[in-house]
Amino acid sequence: MGVRVAVIPIGGEAVRLRPLTVETSKAMIRILNRPLAEFTIVNLARQGIEEIIMGVRGYYNYKDVYDYFGEGYWLEREYGIKVRLRYMPRAETRGNAEAVKISLEYYNIREPVLVVQGDNLFEIDLDSFYKVHEANKAFMTIALKEEERVEEFGVAAIDERMRILKFVEKPKRREDAPSNLVNTGLYLLSEDFLNFFEGEVGSKLYQEGLMDFGSNVIPAAISAGLPVYGYVTKGFWFDVGSPERYLKAALYLLNNLSPSDLASEEILPRIFVQGTSPESLALKRELRERINSGDIQVEGSVLIGRHVKIGRGVRLENAVIDNYTVIGDGAEIVDSVVMDRSVVGARARIEGSIVGRHCLVGEDVRLAGSVLGNDVTVGNKAVLVNVKVWPHKAVGSDVRLENFALT
Repeated sequence: MGVRVAVIPIGGEAVRLRPLTVETSKAMIRILNRPLAEFTIVNLARQGIEEIIMGVRGYYNYKDVYDYFGEGYWLEREYGIKVRLRYMPRAETRGNAEAVKISLEYYNIREPVLVVQGDNLFEIDLDSFYKVHEANKAFMTIALKEEERVEEFGVAAIDERMRILKFVEKPKRREDAPSNLVNTGLYLLSEDFLNFFEGEVGSKLYQEGLMDFGSNVIPAAISAGLPVYGYVTKGFWFDVGSPERYLKAALYLLNNLSPSDLASEEILPRIFVQGTSPESLALKRELRERINSGDIQVEGSVLIGRHVKIGRGVRLENAVIDNYTVIGDGAEIVDSVVMDRSVVGARARIEGSIVGRHCLVGEDVRLAGSVLGNDVTVGNKAVLVNVKVWPHKAVGSDVRLENFALT
């Protein structure tokens, strides 16, 4: 028997992901034309997870997640998977470990549990992960990932049997890191996890409000001599904690996932189009003909959502175009994501940027390295370089902004 239950803590305001998260739970940010958390839920359910508890904290997190996913019954129709979604009760938590503790107590769960973070995208062999956890009779097993740039993460010091001796949190220099294995935030917990907080070490952490896994619980468990082990995962892993990381993850997955993982059909090599309705099938035929004739230029990998309108002479390169988007004649979208129901004006050029939901980008606009929150309007001939624009803001025509945040 493998692990059956997972908890996804979703708390905080995701300040580093702004302006994408000003009004939206980070778990519900659209990536590859679906909410981020949908990838995680489907991935886990396909590997045998039967029940997922959403450890949501705060009104926006709860409302966004619950209103979209509900109890998850629709996932069977959409993906052919059976998984039950439950939700943490309203409670103030002082860290992701407390969200897990409250969730397990509320539903009286005393069995091994998988914990994954709400802003991560990952690929892991859950069966292999669990077997390592069981073989070591571990209190906790942490999925580790080999990384070149370790300075942004907790780095594991391990012995020859993969027992974790300590974490060095965000080492300032590469030589200060004990290995190149970083903490992914994917944890397997033993059925004794709740008992930990009844003992001397855990109860002290709880009383002092030190309830973050990486900063508090894991170091304390290791210091107390509990068996904490590492498991090296070879699959991809992204902490989607900033717009830069979001874009890096989106473009990597766009270039590496299969058509089925992208919920799409590959109409031409690395050109993926979503939708199965008669209108969507007609759009696929139209796009295939127009790309073959050169009316639309495509390079690299491209994902196109449902009911998208693309003008003549449009150029797409490593681009994600979400549902109900309209792209004007001669526009160029390169290494960028355009979310749903946005309009991109004629001859606009968008490069290395993220355009949020329901945005209007005017004609002859230039966006480079910029991020537009939801419902942003950018006037004709505006130029934005390394700019972040908060939701519902408007940038006037002919305006030039560089290295600026419009909040």
